[in-house]
Amino acid sequence: MAWIKTIPRDEADETLRRALEAQHELYPKEYERGSPGAEGESIVESHTLIPEALHHAFATFGVLLSPELPLSRAQHEMIATRVSTLNRCHY
Repeated sequence: MAWIKTIPRDEADETLRRALEAQHELYPKEYERGSPGAEGESIVESHTLIPEALHHAFATFGVLLSPELPLSRAQHEMIATRVSTLNRCHY
């Protein structure tokens, strides 16, 4: 597995903190990994060197999971699972 440099949340500047907080607010609570400030390996942390990319990439996904859309949460998860399987993605 490749090693990717990341910026820990406690070392984040204001721009990165805002991007992480905005991403956290958009995602369903089921996606939380402990408390909002918890460290851990995730695809989000792999984008910490470029906060603008983090914001755009994950804001898009967060909006696509909106409960206000006509698909149910189960349908969203089924689509995501199928796409991940087709892409041979482990997460």
